[in-house]
Amino acid sequence: MNINKDIQLDVEATGERILGRWADIRRSTRRVIEEKQLFKQEGLSMEKHRELVLKQLKTLVDSGATKYGFQTELGGQMTPGGALSSFEELVFADPSLQIKQGVQYGLFSSAILYLGTEHHYKAFLPGAVNFEVPGAFAMTETGHGSDVASIGTTATYDPATEEFIIHTPDRHSYKDYLGNAALHGHAAVVFAQLYTGGEKHGVHAFYVPIRKKGKLLPGVGSEDDGLKGGLNGIDNGRLFFNQVRVPRTNLLNRYADVTPEGTYTSVIESPGRRFFTQLGALVQGRVSLTGAVVNSQKLALDIAVRYGLERKQFAGADGKEQTLLDYGRHQRRLLPLLARTYAQIFTHQELLEQFHLVFTGENDTDEARQDLETVAAASKALSTWYALDTIQECREACGGQGFMAEHRLTGLRADMDVYVTFEGDNNVMLQLVAKRLLTDYAKAFKSPDFGTLANYVAGQVGEATINRGGLRGLAQKMVDFGSTARSVGFVKEEEHQHQLLTDRVHTMIAKLANNLKHSGPKDPAKEAELFNRYQNDLILAAKAHGELILWEAFTSALKTIKDDDSRQILTWLRDLYGFSVLEENLAWYLINGRLSSSRAEAITEYIDTRLLPRLRPHAESLVDAFLLTPGLVRSTLAQDEKARQESRTELVRK
Repeated sequence: MNINKDIQLDVEATGERILGRWADIRRSTRRVIEEKQLFKQEGLSMEKHRELVLKQLKTLVDSGATKYGFQTELGGQMTPGGALSSFEELVFADPSLQIKQGVQYGLFSSAILYLGTEHHYKAFLPGAVNFEVPGAFAMTETGHGSDVASIGTTATYDPATEEFIIHTPDRHSYKDYLGNAALHGHAAVVFAQLYTGGEKHGVHAFYVPIRKKGKLLPGVGSEDDGLKGGLNGIDNGRLFFNQVRVPRTNLLNRYADVTPEGTYTSVIESPGRRFFTQLGALVQGRVSLTGAVVNSQKLALDIAVRYGLERKQFAGADGKEQTLLDYGRHQRRLLPLLARTYAQIFTHQELLEQFHLVFTGENDTDEARQDLETVAAASKALSTWYALDTIQECREACGGQGFMAEHRLTGLRADMDVYVTFEGDNNVMLQLVAKRLLTDYAKAFKSPDFGTLANYVAGQVGEATINRGGLRGLAQKMVDFGSTARSVGFVKEEEHQHQLLTDRVHTMIAKLANNLKHSGPKDPAKEAELFNRYQNDLILAAKAHGELILWEAFTSALKTIKDDDSRQILTWLRDLYGFSVLEENLAWYLINGRLSSSRAEAITEYIDTRLLPRLRPHAESLVDAFLLTPGLVRSTLAQDEKARQESRTELVRK
């Protein structure tokens, strides 16, 4: 098909827009990957893979690609957004190298930077940043998982010696799944329940040496997690402690401290707020994982789309074999994923900018941090799930060839699997998002009994003033025109796509608020029962909110595209994303009376007969705009198929 081939995407300009604010840093890291050959070698044993990744990380450190987020005297630039941008590009090298770097710099070193003070910067940060002291980030415990507030490891202050005693009371409290714990780590940032004077003050972070010259220090135990489903270049393991003493000053004391006499002090009075402030200081993990998995989707789509443009299968009406991407089903498989990936790219750029503003202090307010944490949680959850979905579909779209390790898709899928679990289970993340949405709803509609649902759904509430990270304010009455022709004309308008997506979020949250209402005296048991009953609905509402964020970010990005042709092509792509979300949730829209059956039918028809044919001629240029060189992709699948087709044609001629 040649529909709309007379317009063209400006690949270079679009590519620069995709690279974003820290494009130079991204390009620099990509150059290091290629020049230093920091590539994953398929088929290595776990032991050899670990050795290779350790060596590669040292090469990366020597190149200066790991220090962007730290002080200039340590060789950095104090550019938080740039640091995460460099990290995200490492997925093109080897996800194991990426996570090894993330453990050392995004977790271990950053915990010292963001939770410590001047003493720690001088004593511990140089060794961590220069990789003289490989480190572990010891938060997660075997028995407590995402419930960090309940961890069992203790840090009990002894005023007689001015030391904290780090102790693991039971097997449940082993620090688990830690990179650098099994072999390479010399120190760890350990999260533990702080006790002083017999009083518990909650979770705090401590700098704890664990090895010297490769040997465990007295009282420190370690176990190897062994072979995993992916990321086997990382020495994940467990740590446990038997009355290990560290100086009082090893408490990372930006937010709380203990005097030599044992008196606990904190700049944050509320224990709950203190806990979440400390965790919030480490939100970069969620932000950077979002960007990493988006890059993995770029890689998978680059491979699958190019293969789909070369591979021919089954004879068409003219008797000739047809190119895979000319089949409607193949377009259905890949083009909506391409649209969603673009939406994720632009959403991540907004998130990364927001992160940078908070952590440089340019916009470091409580509200800005709360917004950042909410959007980061939603983005991390959706993006990591989407990555697995996209890579798997791309693998299948490449047939048996896609299952060959040399073409990277199976290894990429295996390595990305645990990103869903990193930084907290995705369902837990979305639950946090939903709680924030309910809080914003309560602030917006201050009714003693939440009895605003009828007015809200009918659109009589008007526009709410709610911040960026929480519930969006757009509630308008939906008018159904009835006919299919007028239906599709209605839905394809930007304003009405926005209305439909926003109304779904608002209605879901309003219903939840009403359902979670508990009348009568406060009853914790009844409230917990209600919450558990509607827990799944909370997660669905948060997911809907995440989908809205993606659509809005894509729409905002369109306004920055100067070239008319490119803006038109990307608008079709945005529409494909929006229509795909609507189509996936047609049951909700029909049940809740937001769409007629004719309009619902028109959505699917418009995808199949309008958007996919319009975008098919631009599939190659849309992956070209990822600006991935052959050296980064490292799959010859499409080229091999093209050569095979050409050799076959030549044989026929002879």
